Amino acid sequence: MVDQRSGAPALTGIPDATVARLPLYQRALIQLRDDDAATVSSEELAQLTGVTGAKLRKDLSFLGSYGVRGVGYDVEYLLYQISRELGLTQDWRVLIVGAGNLGRALASYAGFATRGFEVVAVLDSDPNLIGQPLADSETTVTAEADLEQLSRQLRPDMAVIATPAEVAQEICDRLVACDISGILNFAPTVLNAPDHVDVREVDLGLELQILAFHEQQRQHGARTARQPDIDLRTPVAPGRSPR
Repeated sequence: MVDQRSGAPALTGIPDATVARLPLYQRALIQLRDDDAATVSSEELAQLTGVTGAKLRKDLSFLGSYGVRGVGYDVEYLLYQISRELGLTQDWRVLIVGAGNLGRALASYAGFATRGFEVVAVLDSDPNLIGQPLADSETTVTAEADLEQLSRQLRPDMAVIATPAEVAQEICDRLVACDISGILNFAPTVLNAPDHVDVREVDLGLELQILAFHEQQRQHGARTARQPDIDLRTPVAPGRSPR
């Protein structure tokens, strides 16, 4: 285990499911800190993040953080531990390919900067967009053809693909060739990348389809609950007594 303030992760081998929940804990801790809370119990933090207390305690044990019985967790230090594990104690340079509505919205999102992500460039192939400034930003759209040259100059740590699906794989291949090993893909297609490249897929349409499925199930359940009970016994013919 490294020194607690070294900036490097305290432990390795954290399960992916735990990593996926760490940002939820971090968000809740930021709110607690902003509310001047000094400590938080595992049950309170679990309630704020929608997990069980047992699952939260197990997740935090991977960070080497076990809290104090009867006191809970120190909010500021636990926030530091989680931020360190997520790599948020340093700044990350992000390149966005695709300056359509989604790409521009992502580039203008103020939440990136507060989490240590700096959008260093936005690229597009549309000549009508190249050179245009982004809203609330000093960044202008750069030609997609300059991707390789720009990557050498700016040395981005990760990239976001916000292009149409038909060109997303080509962009992914070019990013990999530029030694970018972290890619967030918003294009509605599955990308193929080498094993050393981490690709996160965000398909908004797919997520809406999943929501539609669950909503349909709820509506079907509500309709079924409103239907009267059906008597499945054999009907008795008029004028005859049941046996």
